[in-house]
Amino acid sequence: MSGAGIGVDIVDAELNSKSAALLSKLVEDKVASKLAAQDPTLWGPDAESEASIRLSWTTLHKTSRSLIGEIETLRAELSAEGVDRVVLAGMGGSSLAPEVITGTDGVALVVLDTTDPGQVADALAGDLSRTVLVVSSKSGGTAETDSHRRIFAKAFAEAGIDGASRIVVVTDPGSPFSKLSETEGYRKTFLADPNVGGRYSALTAFGLVPAGLAGADIARLLDSAAGAAEALGADSADNPALRLAAALGAAHTAGAEKVVLADTGSGIKGFADWAEQLIAESTGKLGTGLLPVAVESSDAPGFADAKSDATPVAIGPVAGAAKIATSGGLGGQMLLWEFATAIAGRLLEINPFDQPDVESAKAATRALLDNPDALKGGEKPSGVDGHVEFYPADGVSGEGSLVDVLRAFIASAPEHGYLAVQAYLDRLDDASTALLRQEFAKKTGLQTTFGWGPRFLHSTGQYHKGGHQNGVFLQISGAVENDIDVPDRPYTLGVLQHAQALGDGQVLHEHGRPVLRLHLTDRAAGLAELVRAVQEVGE
Repeated sequence: MSGAGIGVDIVDAELNSKSAALLSKLVEDKVASKLAAQDPTLWGPDAESEASIRLSWTTLHKTSRSLIGEIETLRAELSAEGVDRVVLAGMGGSSLAPEVITGTDGVALVVLDTTDPGQVADALAGDLSRTVLVVSSKSGGTAETDSHRRIFAKAFAEAGIDGASRIVVVTDPGSPFSKLSETEGYRKTFLADPNVGGRYSALTAFGLVPAGLAGADIARLLDSAAGAAEALGADSADNPALRLAAALGAAHTAGAEKVVLADTGSGIKGFADWAEQLIAESTGKLGTGLLPVAVESSDAPGFADAKSDATPVAIGPVAGAAKIATSGGLGGQMLLWEFATAIAGRLLEINPFDQPDVESAKAATRALLDNPDALKGGEKPSGVDGHVEFYPADGVSGEGSLVDVLRAFIASAPEHGYLAVQAYLDRLDDASTALLRQEFAKKTGLQTTFGWGPRFLHSTGQYHKGGHQNGVFLQISGAVENDIDVPDRPYTLGVLQHAQALGDGQVLHEHGRPVLRLHLTDRAAGLAELVRAVQEVGE
C-alpha cells in the first residue's frame, strides 16, 4: 500500500499478520500525526528533553526551500570563476546523505570521510584550481573534518590559491565553527537547522549544500519529500511509515533484530549506506536495536520476488524471510525511513535521537593521540602469516596460521550473532576489501556487516557498543607508504587512523566483545592472502 508515490509492501504474510496489532495501536495512539506535529513526548519522559530539540526534520521539505536560491547563486559564482569540482569533508550524515543524493543524480562529488592518507592524497591530486572544499560539521571539532580543512588550506596556499575563497562551511548557528569561518573569512557559511540530529539531516543544509553545489537537483528532492509528507503524518493503517515501523517492531519482538538492506534495481545509489546509519544509530542502545546489514543484490536471498521496477530497498530481518519492499522517489524514501525509524524507536522503548556510545570511541582515540608512545612500537603481533600480522584482544586466539586464527575467531561468535568487518583502509584504492563481506557471510553463515573506518564509527559504531551484544569484530588495517602531516597538529593522518582503530577496538573489548585486528604489511599482497584464507575457513 502506498501514499503520494511512496509505498511499503510487506511480502511476508506471517510478518504482516504479526505486525497488525502494533499497527492498530500506532493508529489508535495517533503516533503519526503527533510526530508530524513534533510532539516530544512520544518516546517517554527520559527522552523528552532530547526529542524536544531534535524533531525539525519532519518539516524540512518546507523550511529548507530557502536554501535552493542561495546554493544556486553560489554555484553560479563559482562556475564563473572556473570552479566546478566539489570536495566534501564530512562524517556520518554530513557525507552519507550528499553521497546518495549526488550518486542518484549522476553528478560528481569527491567525498572525504576518511583518515587514510592515500585517499586524501588522491583528493589533493585533483585540479585545485577548479576545486571548492565544503566542510560540514555541527561544531567544527570533528577530528577528521578538521584535519581535512587544515590540509586543504595548506594545499591551496602552496598552489597560490586564496584558500578562504575556496572553503564553504556548513554548521550550526552559533557553533565554534561558524565563528572560525567568520574569523578566517571563508567563502560562505551555511547555517543548518540546529534542531535536527546528524542522521536525520539529509534535507538540511548538510545534505543540500554539497549536493546542490555539485549539480544535484535539490528542488526535486524536496518536492519528493513534500509529496510524501501528508501520507506519513496520517493516522491511518495505510500510512507507509506506520506499516514499516510496525513490521520492524514485530520482527524484533520475534527475535529478528537484523535488517538486511538490498537494492533491487531502483536507480537510487547508496541508499542502504544512508539507511544503515539512520537505523543503527537511532535504535542501537540499551542492549537492544535493529542491526542493518547492507548487502549486494546478488547476496540477498529471497529478494528475487521484490518489485525490481520500483523498489529501492528490500529488507529481511531474517535472511530469506519476512521480506518487505519500499518504493518511491529519494526524498520521499528518506522521509519515510526517518518517520519509520523514529516510530520503531517508540516500539523498542528507546530514545531514537541520542547516541550515548559514539563518544566513547572518540575519547579513546583522543587518549591515544595524547600518548604518542602508545602508538609507536608498543604493539607486538601475536603471529604473522605472509603479509598479515595478528593483533588479537585479550581472550582471542592469535596462534597458528591465518586460517587457524580466523577459524578460532569465527567460533567465538555466539549463536544468532554477527560478524562486523571493519576496514581502516583506502575506500577507493582498496575497494576490493568490501568483497570480504560476501565471502565471510558465505563461509561462516553469520550475518556479516562491512564498514570503512572511521566512516562506520559515525554510523553503525553506536549499535556495536549499545545494541545487542552478540557481535564479533574483525579490524583490518594496512601499512601507510606516504603519510600526510596535519598542519598545527602533533599527528599525521596515518597516526590518527591508527589511533581510531585501536581506540574503537579498546572500547569494544571493554564491552566484552571479541576483537581481532589483522594488519596488512603490504596492502595488495596481504589482502590477497586474506581472501584466500577466508575461502578456506569454511572447508
